[in-house]
Amino acid sequence: MRKLRKRRKLSMTSLIDVIFLLLLFFMLTSTFTRFAEVELAAAGSGAAASDTRPLFLQLAPETLRLNGAEMTLEELPAKLAETRGEVPEETPPQPLIVALR
Repeated sequence: MRKLRKRRKLSMTSLIDVIFLLLLFFMLTSTFTRFAEVELAAAGSGAAASDTRPLFLQLAPETLRLNGAEMTLEELPAKLAETRGEVPEETPPQPLIVALR
């Protein structure tokens, strides 16, 4: 039978030395650049939030409701145009919430 040899403990000192040298090498050879500063707009310079109420469109297999009023699919474009007003280019965009049932 063979005699079992005792294994030597692995010395961590040399591993730590190598890691330290690698760290030092990469720190000295890398270049550090300064990023250009970006000018941000002031918080108050944006447009005011609109007070328009969102439209609520509820879609079901047999029914269609816009703000609670039941209608057909053919009536929907006319009703949406009516809510936009006379000149849609001058009115602010109105949010539309769609719910599927």
